[in-house]
Amino acid sequence: MSRANLGPTNGDNSLMKIGVVKESFPGECRVALVPGMLPGLAKAGLDVLLESNAGQAAGFPDAQYTSKGAVLASRSEVFAQADVILQVRAPGANPATGSADLAALRKEQVVIGMCEPLTSHAVTKQLASAGVTAFAMELMPRITRAQSMDSLSSMATVTGYKAVLLAAMTLPRMFPMLMTAAGTITPAKVLIVGAGVAGLQAISVARRLGAVVSAYDVRAAVKEQVLSLGAKFVELPLETAGAEGAGGYAKAQDEAFYHRQRELMAKVVADHDVVITTAAIPGKPSPVLVTADMVGGMAPGSVIVDLAAERGGNCELTKADETVVIHGVTILGPTNLASTAPYHASQMYAKNITTFLLHLVKDNRIHIDADDEITRETLLTQGGRIVHARVGELAASDAASADGRNS
Repeated sequence: MSRANLGPTNGDNSLMKIGVVKESFPGECRVALVPGMLPGLAKAGLDVLLESNAGQAAGFPDAQYTSKGAVLASRSEVFAQADVILQVRAPGANPATGSADLAALRKEQVVIGMCEPLTSHAVTKQLASAGVTAFAMELMPRITRAQSMDSLSSMATVTGYKAVLLAAMTLPRMFPMLMTAAGTITPAKVLIVGAGVAGLQAISVARRLGAVVSAYDVRAAVKEQVLSLGAKFVELPLETAGAEGAGGYAKAQDEAFYHRQRELMAKVVADHDVVITTAAIPGKPSPVLVTADMVGGMAPGSVIVDLAAERGGNCELTKADETVVIHGVTILGPTNLASTAPYHASQMYAKNITTFLLHLVKDNRIHIDADDEITRETLLTQGGRIVHARVGELAASDAASADGRNS
């Protein structure tokens, strides 16, 4: 991957145009750019072209954008005229309707958004073949310089918050302890499995609602954070020295580890009214941590909110985007909770993606510096190729496996 400068590709020497379209994925209410970000882009010499009503579902009407200098256009006009397209769900992360956006992109046009690069290999190859320069927000390195660009953490914050509210609305009892004339109401017991950003936010919200909260994570390093939020840290006698991978993410373990973990977790799960699971391994199926037998051991009326449902779920009985009731236990598998709080989710995502865009822009050009870790690690396709090393290896392996199955 070499250094490159990509300027306006719309046939003239005007200021670079940043395009924002309405998200087309079913049920997606977020928008990639909010009005408050426009002054900063204008200061950098960037024009914004916005599809009409792009921010309406998130609570940002067109008038707020135009008052900050955005120009309204049709969807086709945005794709035809913009040099850079900002999206929440770029092709790859939008299997339902993303093919139409993919067809609308042109050579050397820049796309920045969620791309599902570790799993959507076919779409990544199509982006490369089209000559599109694509940046995947999911690949943002977890380093200090990139904290303000980390959209995964931003969306996990929203998800953790909403998961607790969803559990509280579903549980047939209240969260806090109450001393009333009619007697004492005992507090709900909540278990958070996975103490990443979503898990820590869930702990904080559940505590504010008055629940007694416990948390479990294979990474012993997070114990201090859990305790600082007023929760109990569940410790199991397991060897976890290699449980943390690059960037602070949990690392996949072998099946023997998960089997032992499930055995030890059974009693812990049965002792709680609410279990919120957040354990996800980037690019891999979610580990099963709560088995059918464990669900059977929970008290009727208990609730499981499985935030790993999109990749199979941490609960064996989870069904993505469905509510399942078994043995009197309600199991929820939401896959897009961030979109249910679209105003603030969009606000945070817009800050992430705008900061990243301004990191790339120099002298009205997208400057691609291979020596910069943030740029190098997020750049997915360029010059007709998949240039991200890990994604390229996964795509090649996927293609080889497909050839083997077809031979």
